[in-house]
Amino acid sequence: MTSETTTDRRVSEDECDLFQRTLERAGRRWSGAILYAGVAGARRFVEYRRYVRGISDRVLTQRLRELERQGFITREVVPTMPVQILYTPTPAGAELVAALRPLAEWGARHPSVLDLEDDH
Repeated sequence: MTSETTTDRRVSEDECDLFQRTLERAGRRWSGAILYAGVAGARRFVEYRRYVRGISDRVLTQRLRELERQGFITREVVPTMPVQILYTPTPAGAELVAALRPLAEWGARHPSVLDLEDDH
């Protein structure tokens, strides 16, 4: 085995690891739907809740905080009466949604392999 072959294998392992880490980050329950809602125009908590059917207020709050910590969403406090809190996808969050759209399109073409009954 040449050093070039070893280097190629290392790159492949790194890419595989990066691919898996990306899927795990984007694939956390509700995270993708929340990011998608933000790209679709949701800004306020109630708008996210309306877009993301079935999510509880507690879980939505947790996921919004996680996505903010991870750099996918920004949180802005608007000093009005009452105070408004707006959640907006960052460029990285919007780019992730754009990268995942082909995955959703694949799912639309192959609904029989998506066993939605197990997800609930």
